[in-house]
Amino acid sequence: MNYRKLGTTGMTVSEVGFGGEHLQGMTYEQIQPVIDTVIDEGINIIDIFMPEPNVRTNIGKALAGRRQKVIIQGHFGAAWVDGQYAHVRDLEATRFFFNDLMNRLQTDYIDIGMFHFVDNDSDFEKVFTTGIIDYAQELKSKGVIRAIGMSSHKPETALRAVKTGLLDVLLFSINPAFDLLPANAELEALFSADGYAAGTMTGINPVRSKLYTTCEEMGTGITVMKGLGAGRLLNAAASPLGVALTPIQCIHYALTRPGVASFLLGARTPEEVLAGSRYSETSVEERDYSVTLAGTRNYTAAGKCMYCNHCLPCPAEIDIARVMKYLDLVPESGPIPDSLRHHYTEMDSTAADCLKCGSCESICPFGVRVIERMEQAAAVFGK
Repeated sequence: MNYRKLGTTGMTVSEVGFGGEHLQGMTYEQIQPVIDTVIDEGINIIDIFMPEPNVRTNIGKALAGRRQKVIIQGHFGAAWVDGQYAHVRDLEATRFFFNDLMNRLQTDYIDIGMFHFVDNDSDFEKVFTTGIIDYAQELKSKGVIRAIGMSSHKPETALRAVKTGLLDVLLFSINPAFDLLPANAELEALFSADGYAAGTMTGINPVRSKLYTTCEEMGTGITVMKGLGAGRLLNAAASPLGVALTPIQCIHYALTRPGVASFLLGARTPEEVLAGSRYSETSVEERDYSVTLAGTRNYTAAGKCMYCNHCLPCPAEIDIARVMKYLDLVPESGPIPDSLRHHYTEMDSTAADCLKCGSCESICPFGVRVIERMEQAAAVFGK
């Protein structure tokens, strides 16, 4: 397993994490081997939003004696009301169910406290202009949580929240299909083929792209949910893209977005955990999503770099995707952040070393004008 820094939280997380949603409804005897496999495979970040009492209790029992081995991402506002899941913004209910989470998990701290399911302006106002944000900050100051986060499916709302500077972590839905949709698409559209009419897509939605780069610039670590599109992306007939991707390709796609630290894989069995945890051992060819995406009429990246590095090898040994990512992170106005310039100049080969041979452009499946972009990067960074 490989690990990445989670933004500026000081925490290091496994590239493949675990989303516990699908454990709900399972017995302790079924959950225990799943958690065992998670820990044995080196997965060290677990998302637990589910408010249902039994699943919380069973996960806590499964983690007993091993709490220190995992980073728990728990949620503010996920509630169990009249035997059903609900998300609430009432401060007292938020406090009650967060304390319930800690009690049932047999812990006195949660590593990342996430504002749950903030997808519109109304939710944003209820979280960031009321006592809920104060409550989270109080818990952070006392060490009850180590970082403040938020989960969202809407890039505009997520971007607004990240720009407050109050978030350490963002849990966001990322996969190739979701990245194509308009920023204001409703949640249901994320799973509907109607939103992906052929010829209407022009590459990654700019608001989503801006969100990812802003997170990287501000040090807000991204953890990924819905990376498999609820499994639809694995089936050509069910996928809105019309082609089937593999779990490994979906994981790699998410992990090559700016700011992303961990892909949270939902699983119900040890075998499903192993299918994702093997990512660190896979080949470049197995991870490569670019050929599959290039073959679908609904995915027209139109000159946009996907950071897949399918254009390598480079005779000048330039990490082309890395240069592209740094160039995309340059602010539209104002000075280049020192940290960004440092990362670029630390590269063994920079854009200035480009031989203009065109070998990269001849094999790029998305028609990126690599030479032109290398010239831009060399001019922007001065080498």
